[in-house]
Amino acid sequence: MLDVLIIGAGAAGMSCGLVLGSAKNRPCVVNKKIAVITHQKTSHLQTALFNNVLGVFPGTTGASILESGKKQLKDLYPHIAQIENEKVGDIKRGSNYFEVTTNKNNYKAKIVVVAVGYTDLITIDGLKDYIEPHPRTEKEKNKIWLKNTDHLVAKNLYVAGTLAGWRSQFAMASGSGAHVATDILTLWNDGKHTKVHDKING
Repeated sequence: MLDVLIIGAGAAGMSCGLVLGSAKNRPCVVNKKIAVITHQKTSHLQTALFNNVLGVFPGTTGASILESGKKQLKDLYPHIAQIENEKVGDIKRGSNYFEVTTNKNNYKAKIVVVAVGYTDLITIDGLKDYIEPHPRTEKEKNKIWLKNTDHLVAKNLYVAGTLAGWRSQFAMASGSGAHVATDILTLWNDGKHTKVHDKING
């Protein structure tokens, strides 16, 4: 049984994983089991070029960030499992958990974060009741979102990034993933607002 399963490893999914990973020494996070399904083939980062993102060297490609993000998560927070080469086909709600089925395995998770792209070609059964036209793109582009309130679709089911209704900007998607992570940390911390910062010891 996983405590959190993040579906998608683009800007939003990886940011969510990194923030959760960085909280590993918090009492409310110790022994939590977290995993990321790192399917990235449909990520818009595959063709992105960054010149306007604070802290990202101009000319950096999205494809390189996808690879370096997985390495960063593995190197810094190896306790977070990265599930490679699997694609989610179905999400079902159980009594107090979700059952997530991929093309290879079944997983149970108390919390699920959906952080895949906002194309209307989404093929994850169990999400269709929440799909609506994206509120921040042109209608003719046929983009979608999972209707949510502050990233929460339903109890313990979160959405992050463009699929949460945000515009397709790297900083927005990353921030959305971090937002979801801090909401989960707050939930684990008995509702006390929680954030994670690394600091230089002086």
